[in-house]
Amino acid sequence: MSCVSAVLTLCLSPGAWCRGLLSDYVAACREMLVASWERPLRASAYGAALAGLWACSRTRPDRPSFEAALREGSNRLGLLSPWIRNGAADGHVQSLVKLRDQGRLRHASLGVLSLVYRGDHEPDTDLYEAQCSSLATPWRELPRRVLDVGFAGRWWVLDSKMKDYDINEDEFKHLPPHMRATPPPSEQGVERSERLHKESWLVLKMEEEETQRDVVDREGQTAAVEGEQTGA
Repeated sequence: MSCVSAVLTLCLSPGAWCRGLLSDYVAACREMLVASWERPLRASAYGAALAGLWACSRTRPDRPSFEAALREGSNRLGLLSPWIRNGAADGHVQSLVKLRDQGRLRHASLGVLSLVYRGDHEPDTDLYEAQCSSLATPWRELPRRVLDVGFAGRWWVLDSKMKDYDINEDEFKHLPPHMRATPPPSEQGVERSERLHKESWLVLKMEEEETQRDVVDREGQTAAVEGEQTGA
């Protein structure tokens, strides 16, 4: 009955309906302000949560940003020799590039974060198994297909894989155990390295030594000449 009366009021008197709607909004805002004044901590928590959700939604990365990050990672690895590439980083990037070339990378926006997951077929594929909804992959298998998570302006899986992309850990597999682990330098070693580094920037005082040597040579030559003249 309330819905029917609201429709009748809107049809018969739209001005009264608008005034009633405005008064409802004013009353709701007044109640919200009163509740915030009575419980400031809860209101602050709600406000901070809403602000955080808004910031996350604004900084949520999209599909073009993932494509750009993937190209950047592929270019970085391409500049390195295969002998020094990180195997995990190279394998992860190559698999993503292969899925992208096959058209099987999917992107899903979930409001505060984004997901990149693996699909079975290209979207334009006309195969029966690709078009039949009964054969589609159920959503419960999505966690196993997720390849990356975009949150707060970053793609976290790709960034973690590319952290040490220029360190090939397989190079050190055949070393003895005591050579695989590098102990941290001691405090004395660090101080000595810093001192040697600072001393390497000092100007060498060669001119003064050469000037003193020239003066000594001249004095010796003068004394020799005077001795010869005296003997003569």
